[in-house]
Amino acid sequence: MKKNLIFNPNGDDNVAQRTIIKGNTTGLFNLNAVKYPWAKSMYQVMIGNFWVPEKVGGLGEDATMYQGLSAAEQRAYKGMISFLTFLDSIQTVNLPNFSDYITSPEINLLLSIQSFQEAIHSQSYTTVLETVVDAKEREEIYYFWREDSVLLKRNQYIGRIYQDFQDNPNDANFFRGLIGNYLLESLYFYNGFAFFDNMAYASKMVATGRMINYIRRDELIHVALFANILKEIRREFPDMFDVPMITDMFRTAVDQEILWTNHIIGDGIPGITTMTTEMYTKWLANTRLEGLNLPPLFPEVVTSPYKHLEAMADNNSEKTNFFESTVTNYTQSSSMNGSWDF
Repeated sequence: MKKNLIFNPNGDDNVAQRTIIKGNTTGLFNLNAVKYPWAKSMYQVMIGNFWVPEKVGGLGEDATMYQGLSAAEQRAYKGMISFLTFLDSIQTVNLPNFSDYITSPEINLLLSIQSFQEAIHSQSYTTVLETVVDAKEREEIYYFWREDSVLLKRNQYIGRIYQDFQDNPNDANFFRGLIGNYLLESLYFYNGFAFFDNMAYASKMVATGRMINYIRRDELIHVALFANILKEIRREFPDMFDVPMITDMFRTAVDQEILWTNHIIGDGIPGITTMTTEMYTKWLANTRLEGLNLPPLFPEVVTSPYKHLEAMADNNSEKTNFFESTVTNYTQSSSMNGSWDF
C-alpha cells in the first residue's frame, strides 16, 4: 500500500472511479460529490454531537462521593479510567495513519472528526481525574498500565497491531489494523462503560457516568464508521477481507476483555459478577460481528445481562434519560452567538 499524495495534479476525483482505498485522488475535498452517501449522513451526526467536558457539571459532587466508595469500587474506578484514557490516547495518535491510506475524501473527513473527538475523550478523563481524584493518585492512574501486568499485556496487543501497520503498511497489516480499531471502539470500551453505568444506577459517581454517556454516544458512531469502512472494503477488495483473521482477533479480544474486567472488578462490586462480565462480553462480540454481516462466535449467548442499564445509555430520548439534570441529546453550539443548547 502507498500513502496518499498530499498534492496530486494527476489524480482522478471522478466518483465512478473512486475506491475506499488504493484510489488516485487529487487531495481535494469536494463534499458535493461523494461516493458513499452514508458518510455524508454520518458527518452531520458527528458534527451535531459536538461537546466539551467543561460543560458537563457535577464532578465536584463526585469528588465528595468518591471518598465514600469501597476500596473495590475505588480500585475499579481508577483502573477503568486508566484503561479508557490509554485507549483514547492511542486512537488520537493512530487514526491519521489510517487516513493516509483512505482514498475517499468524505471518509477522510470523518476520520479527522473522530480524531478530534478522541482527543476530547482523553481530555474528559483528565478533567475527571483532576476534579475527583487526589493529585498524588493521578500519576499512578495515568501509568497504571505500566505496573499492572494484565493491563500491560492487553495494551501491548493493540499497540503492536497499530505499530506493525505503521512499520510495514501492507494489505494484511492494514486490514488487521482496521479490525483492531473496530474491536477497540466496539468491544474494549464497553465493560468500562457498564461499570460506570452500574455505579450511576446505584446513584454513585453520577457526573462521571454522565461524562461517559457523552463519550459512548461518540464511540457508537465510530463503531458504525469502521463497520462501514470494512464492509466497503469487502465489496471493493474482497480478497483483503480475511474472515479467519477477524474470528481469531475477536476471540483474543473477548478473552482479554473478560480477563481484564474480572481482574479489575471481579465479584467485588454489586451488580457486576464474573458471570455477567463473560456473558456481556460474548453478547457484545456477537453484536459487533453482526455489524460486519458475520455469524456469531457465541450463538448460545443471545441477551445482555445489563438490560436494566439500557435506558441510561439512550442518547436519543429525554423520556428515558437517567440523568434528568442534563439532557444528553444536546447538539452543536451556535458559533454565531456563543450560546450553548443543552
